[in-house]
Amino acid sequence: MIELKSVGEIDAMREAGRVVAAVHGAVRERAAVGVSLKQLDEVARTVIEEARAGASFLGYHPSFGAMPYPGVICTSVNGVMLHGLPSPYRLRDGDLVSIDCAAYVDGWHADGTVSFVVGQPREEDLKLIKVAEETLAAGIEAAVPGGRMGDIGHAMSTVGRGAGYGMQNDFGGHGIGRAMHESPFVPNEATRGRGLRLRPGLVIAIEPSLMAGGGDEYVMDSDGWSVCSADGSRSVHVEHTVAVTEDGPVILTLP
Repeated sequence: MIELKSVGEIDAMREAGRVVAAVHGAVRERAAVGVSLKQLDEVARTVIEEARAGASFLGYHPSFGAMPYPGVICTSVNGVMLHGLPSPYRLRDGDLVSIDCAAYVDGWHADGTVSFVVGQPREEDLKLIKVAEETLAAGIEAAVPGGRMGDIGHAMSTVGRGAGYGMQNDFGGHGIGRAMHESPFVPNEATRGRGLRLRPGLVIAIEPSLMAGGGDEYVMDSDGWSVCSADGSRSVHVEHTVAVTEDGPVILTLP
């Protein structure tokens, strides 16, 4: 069932979105060569606890996960596209990092992801991040009342594919609210004019992921959680929680 949110409920979700944005800011500031992914997870835990919020990921156990998720953020590095575990791995110069965080306040969830490079960046990584952000922006722009869910996926794939990058469509966006994952599914690629009609009050997480190698294939890592590009190419993931309103799309995961 798809639950439409009231204006007050969307405002409540914005509070959770501010916590997610605060986590992104703190983790990005702490990330440096030699810092471990576990240390970044501890930074995120502190931000969430000080905000008196909850960590949506901690203990989450979907069917594809090997065990309940052990961290409060996903820390995906280089060829890991999604769901990277906060391991003892220490960041190296030039690592491409995606930080996915979901938090809840008073029972309302928000979910978002940022990507950046640690140390000296490679131009191709900066371009990959830029195109991913443009892909996300195109999807958000299409999230308007009267549109269709397919419009969002079509807009994103037009940008991401048009730049020559690979995209997968198994792990896409989702509805969000009282639960971190709600209906409907938000595809990364779709046909314009098809799918669910978008109505005011629909709140969704839009989250494209791109693979530099141009392929569509991915593999699950032996850790049972990390989703990696099959060809080992660098990957990137970006995400915002977005409300469809009468005035157009509103991003809830901004500072």
